[in-house]
Amino acid sequence: MEVIQVQEWLSRTNEDLQEQKDYLTSLDRAIGDGDHGINMARGFKEVTKSLEGKDFTEVSDVLKAAATTVMSKVGGASGPLYGTALLKMSMACKGKQVDYKTLIEMVEAGLEGIKQRGKAETGEKTMVDVWTPVLSGMKEVDHFDGERIKHVAEEAKDNTESMQATKGRAAYLKERSKGHLDPGAVSSYFLFKNLALVMEEA
Repeated sequence: MEVIQVQEWLSRTNEDLQEQKDYLTSLDRAIGDGDHGINMARGFKEVTKSLEGKDFTEVSDVLKAAATTVMSKVGGASGPLYGTALLKMSMACKGKQVDYKTLIEMVEAGLEGIKQRGKAETGEKTMVDVWTPVLSGMKEVDHFDGERIKHVAEEAKDNTESMQATKGRAAYLKERSKGHLDPGAVSSYFLFKNLALVMEEA
């Protein structure tokens, strides 16, 4: 993975977030604050802007710059969670050529950051429920398999629909939180789908 691919990955994720802003907001309106789509679209638009025309020497620098922007520009719970994930990913690859093994370490570090920051575990209807299976799927093979990542991420996102939320505002709904996709899981799916697409084209 090279600097240009990370920039492309974040840019494409931004495109999805702009297109799906209203959809994400409607998901969040059902079980949360109703601002996930607006916050993510605004924040990642700023990420794309902040990376344009910049010369980064390594992947770690791009992710660190993106993390800083996300933390300052994405509101609600999403900013600290996505910002922490990107920052931990940046730290995991600092000074390294990003091969497949390093990419796994990055996703693992990102997931740990999310779990620590959000005090969340698997099965609580959060973005953790996409990051965890994606990481497991990556560890099961010894090379980058974009189709596999897309499939695992999509399936994991869909699985949150039947879960009962025990974290965040959605937890107040108890049983009524079932039957809705988790907005953070859906935006995480966009992140991994675009990672897969960019890496497949490399």
